[in-house]
Amino acid sequence: MNEDFGISDPRLLLSETEKAIRKILNGGQSYKIGTRSVTRADLSTLLSLREQLRAEAETQESGLLGHTGVAYFDRR
Repeated sequence: MNEDFGISDPRLLLSETEKAIRKILNGGQSYKIGTRSVTRADLSTLLSLREQLRAEAETQESGLLGHTGVAYFDRR
């Protein structure tokens, strides 16, 4: 997923996503100065992306399978 944004580290993309969320929360979804207007990314999309990136970052930090255990049952 991160390669789509040109960033390979989910923690870095998570940080950028959180910055974008803060900008919306502090300054609004859109604004206009004179004849120019700016509309930021959709907040619900950013919140969803943040959750996905948090999961990716956690998986990366904890290893391939995260907190997964393995059990072997012998049929004796």
